Amino acid sequence: MRRTAVGTALVAAALAVTGAPAPAAPALSRLAQEIGRQALPANDGWAAEGAGTTGGAAAAPDRVRVVRTRAELVAALGGDNATNAADATPKIVYVAGTVDGFERPDGSLLACADLADPEYSLDGYLAAYDPAVWGRIDPSGPLEAARVRSVANQTRQTQINVGANTTIIGLRGARLTGLTLMIDRVSNVIVRNLTLADARDCFPAWSPTDGDAGNWNSQYDQISVRRSEHVWVDHNTFTDGDNPDSGQPTHFGRPYQVHDGSLDVTHTASLVTASWNRFAGRDKLMLIGSSNTVGPDVGRLRVTVHHNLFDGDLQRLPRVRFGQVDVYDNHYRLGGPRFEYALGVGVQSALYAENNFFTLADDVDPADLIHDWGGTALTERGSWLRQGGGPAHPVDLLGAYNAAHDPDLGGDAGWTPTLRAGPLLPTPLVPLAVGAFAGAGRLPL
Repeated sequence: MRRTAVGTALVAAALAVTGAPAPAAPALSRLAQEIGRQALPANDGWAAEGAGTTGGAAAAPDRVRVVRTRAELVAALGGDNATNAADATPKIVYVAGTVDGFERPDGSLLACADLADPEYSLDGYLAAYDPAVWGRIDPSGPLEAARVRSVANQTRQTQINVGANTTIIGLRGARLTGLTLMIDRVSNVIVRNLTLADARDCFPAWSPTDGDAGNWNSQYDQISVRRSEHVWVDHNTFTDGDNPDSGQPTHFGRPYQVHDGSLDVTHTASLVTASWNRFAGRDKLMLIGSSNTVGPDVGRLRVTVHHNLFDGDLQRLPRVRFGQVDVYDNHYRLGGPRFEYALGVGVQSALYAENNFFTLADDVDPADLIHDWGGTALTERGSWLRQGGGPAHPVDLLGAYNAAHDPDLGGDAGWTPTLRAGPLLPTPLVPLAVGAFAGAGRLPL
């Protein structure tokens, strides 16, 4: 098959490097060495602002590692998970095979029961905090304290802390499962070409006042970006694997949800680019801004989301508070009875959505692709829609939303993106390009 012009340009971009590559670890191909040292291209979204994002491009040979276990991953990131976030030495970490966050040093796997505090049990928790017995107030007392201690045990095990000036990149077939990559209070991090699966919470919290009926809430994202800048997340696949939330039981009349976000950007983080990723069959996906409180987040949370495939996801694609967020050239394949919305317009958000393609099942109303979470406006242009077996056609999503909902949202987010690496794709070509190149395994590693 002849390679399209779009495909040729993408492959060329994948091979681009900044400067001559330094020697790397043995057994890595020349191409893998070059891609491992690749920086974010100029103007490629908010993470390219200022000095840009280079990750571990400057790593010395002794900080280039290939890892196959959790222990090796922790060692490559600095040696001690408790302090690795403070290791700013440039480093490149290649992941080979599957790294499991529940892995002990001897290679055996922990179960949730191994991480539970001796005073915690789910059966005891359900008996103690059943709303029929406890009422609709937040859990407290010995069992909730034991759950919190259990969460602390899991955090020490499955939350992998990443320092500044780091590139984590998967070799072909690389998979991170049962863990969170925590990027907190650091700068200049790249994560590429990984499948991230099943970052499950063993000890979800019951929140009786979350919504009309309460909800179970989990703690662990697959990638969490907090209080950090210059982060590039590219060509990854995010999935719950064989443990979807839809397969969990119901407790207190609500789904027992064991997963949180795929890629959350919160707590004043900013200058993030998420490109060419595939988000497959997930519920809560991308939360940008974690609180409605007006304060430190104002002027932060600047994120670019481009050329991603949102495939069977349910909500937060993304949900935005405060930030200037550029969402363009993405393909949304959405549907099913549990679907909620795609674009969440939150408090003081400035979401700019351009040239996105929406492939919808018959049971999705285009008017519900936007949800108002306390915002006032968004810019939405160039959208196309294909529903069921019908033809693709341009669609005014904001107009459809305003026709069905009150109050109306304004059509001007108050800014125009300037950090884009190249011209936008014509929207009808977005599914072809994104389908061919988004997700893990598409870089020539």
